[in-house]
Amino acid sequence: MSGTTDYLSPEDVGERIRLARENAGKTQAAAADALGVARTTLVAMEKGSRKVKINELQKLARFFGTTANTLLRKEAIHVELAPKFRKLTENEEQPVAHAATLMMQLVRAEVELEALLGIEHVRNLPPERRILAGDVRDQAEQHALELRHWLGLGLAPVSDIVSLLELQMGVRVYARKLHTKISGLFAFDEKVGACILLNADHPIDRRTQTAAHELGHLVATRGDAEVSELDELESSREEKYANAFARGFLTPAQAVRQKFAEVTAGAGSLTRRHVIVLAHYFHVSREAMVRRLEELRLTKIGTWDWFVQNGNITDEQARQVLGDAVRPDRLKDDAMRPVSLKAGLMAYEAAQRSLLSEGQIARLLQLDRVQVRDLLGDVDAEESGANAATSILR
Repeated sequence: MSGTTDYLSPEDVGERIRLARENAGKTQAAAADALGVARTTLVAMEKGSRKVKINELQKLARFFGTTANTLLRKEAIHVELAPKFRKLTENEEQPVAHAATLMMQLVRAEVELEALLGIEHVRNLPPERRILAGDVRDQAEQHALELRHWLGLGLAPVSDIVSLLELQMGVRVYARKLHTKISGLFAFDEKVGACILLNADHPIDRRTQTAAHELGHLVATRGDAEVSELDELESSREEKYANAFARGFLTPAQAVRQKFAEVTAGAGSLTRRHVIVLAHYFHVSREAMVRRLEELRLTKIGTWDWFVQNGNITDEQARQVLGDAVRPDRLKDDAMRPVSLKAGLMAYEAAQRSLLSEGQIARLLQLDRVQVRDLLGDVDAEESGANAATSILR
């Protein structure tokens, strides 16, 4: 470790300490206590006016849940989401602060593992669109349609919006259990890209709607971090835009009209079967489907409320109509793991190359050592079938 900081100026080292402290959610006073120095000394370190000793750097790294090597690695990307979320969570309730901290930890772990392994995170984000004066819902519908064409979707239903975000746009998407009232979070940083955290406890149809809502923020207001809550009032033009964008993206007006005419041909009224078939086709909830039909004047305003007051449209009725045609929910399955499958595989590779120790992986992924051993053991068992015949050609 001796001489590791030689290629970095004291100011650069101090800046990296500050970012690591903020990402770990630690105050200057707490960090100074952990180090056994006065707060003013820590302030001087972060400003670069007081050179940091190696043993001090190692102590701080442990306190921040990272390593000195990671802090100083020349090619390291230092996630700067903390200031965005600190601004977001001011005066917010504890569940929001907890979700924001969790998202920062997930992003930081993924980015650090990518940097260690030399993995390039490819992005293909759409051009940003501004919300202009005038009807915000019309703008959102138009932008959603333009994005569909940009992605080559046309008017086809979106069967897996998470895969679309991850594979076609390079958005970092995570699913973890959050407080019931929180649907999702969105943040964008120039260095790490767009990040979305979804509530794994919400049904897949709800998560799909939330993901499309956050996509609306990515298109129009990506510079602002955002938390979506259940049944949130549309208190701003940005929220009205994001909700309208989600509807326009998942259920394009022309496609809904065409499919509605096909499904209800010859019928005099909208039935539960019609709603179930349409919702399944567009991969949205039954409520979202009926609300969209109301919005497009294909059925009367209040139709959904009538269904609710008259026995609703139940999951059992949906099973009777659709049979075994149930959507797979890989994201919910992944959320049941201590860490995502992707992070687990990268941690295993880092351990195999001796880039991270068991303890370092534990700190990075917020696990205990037993969980790390189980994680590495599980991946090792799955990898045992690999051999020369299945080598990847690079």
